[in-house]
Amino acid sequence: HKQSSTFNHRQWQEQLRQAKKWTIFGQDPDIILAALANILSWLVVTFFPFLLPHLLPSSPEEEPACNEITSTTQTKCVSIGRPGGMEQLRLVTLKPGFCTIGYNVRHFCPPPYSHALSDDPIFPTDCVILKNEAFSVNYADCTIRWGFYESAKKFVGWPIVPGFDVAGTIEHVGGNDPSGFKVGDRVFGCTLFGAYSTKILVPKIQLRKIPPCITSFSEAAAFPAVSLTALYALHLAGYFPDARTNFRNKSILIHSAAGGVGGFLVQMSKILGLGPIVGVVGSPSKVEEAKALGCDIVIDKSSEDLWEAAEIAGPPNGYGTIMDANGISTLKESYNHLAPSGRLIVFGFHSNLPMGRAILSPIEWIRMAKKAAAMPMFDAMDCTVSNKSILGFNLSFFADEREVLSDMFDQILLWIERGRLFCPNVVQMGMDHVAEAHDLIQSGKSVGKIVLTTSTVS
Repeated sequence: HKQSSTFNHRQWQEQLRQAKKWTIFGQDPDIILAALANILSWLVVTFFPFLLPHLLPSSPEEEPACNEITSTTQTKCVSIGRPGGMEQLRLVTLKPGFCTIGYNVRHFCPPPYSHALSDDPIFPTDCVILKNEAFSVNYADCTIRWGFYESAKKFVGWPIVPGFDVAGTIEHVGGNDPSGFKVGDRVFGCTLFGAYSTKILVPKIQLRKIPPCITSFSEAAAFPAVSLTALYALHLAGYFPDARTNFRNKSILIHSAAGGVGGFLVQMSKILGLGPIVGVVGSPSKVEEAKALGCDIVIDKSSEDLWEAAEIAGPPNGYGTIMDANGISTLKESYNHLAPSGRLIVFGFHSNLPMGRAILSPIEWIRMAKKAAAMPMFDAMDCTVSNKSILGFNLSFFADEREVLSDMFDQILLWIERGRLFCPNVVQMGMDHVAEAHDLIQSGKSVGKIVLTTSTVS
């Protein structure tokens, strides 16, 4: 059985590598299908709401909606059955014995649902079943819902249970556990999708015990994905694991400095001795938060010219590092404002996507197409002769690099325990307010992290 599973997994990987990428009018067919699905959702919600039930596909693992009698031990999760708007965020109850699962445990069971029971004879020995008490909401979750998120499309498909951050108590431990985990331990960590759930199967290597200085599950769930993203970005910039890297220009400009990743980039930059730390925010309400996190200078781009202010705040020859998750709105100028030997680290494209809109109308798709067509192109020769680097990454593709993230998680935990890394501002909601949480993070008005708790779900 194990040999067959291993063969199938390797065969699947080989097929992925050999698959030829084809396009329609130069576009990924999946993106076109997602566009059509979103437009259909907009049309139905706007003009034909009585047809909405036909756009909400269910799964065999779900309890029927007519079944009002369910056990409190059954898993409740947020399932997305197809690309679309807020209407696709369905809070469902799974049949007894099922829980959610990330794609990096696909050797045991394909995502998003697993039949993992504590008495299952083939329960993965490297995993635990987590009773999840809190999970965070990231902007990536909105792009998953729209059908844009590449790793979600590639490794999960539909339906999908979104989410990366988890915090809760261990219900079952697989195998003999040398890590010291036991039933009842309070832990936090990451999963590669599946976090919007009350019960989830998670590899042990992706979890850590919650230190005493973290006082709530909500606070714990605010840390993992964004802090790991921030530390890996600083690793690419050349400042971790050896903080003594002898770049003379240690200046850093951080876009969205009061956001989830941005807040940890500011704190870690301070720990690693970078400076000046120049933070960029999008509204006056975020200025004080960015200063409190450790920015030496804060630029409010809603009230002053961003790049004029950045030139005044930074070294005359440009920045040593610029952290940019904005996309088209800042990417070109971020590159232009690098110093020789400077590194532009890219980990998102928020400005390419809608902000503050629950449903993607046809007009939004036209705007996004225009933005995609206008994305800056970078010349490898120019990078060489100007001595500048551009590096991009997405941690949701790191299923086969668990040890890299595990080492970084250990460092983050050490900084937390020593009081050097603090939880950002947390906006807490109940799990049944998931649509409200998505609306808030899409608006661009959120500060810090949005965390949903599962204990309020009836």
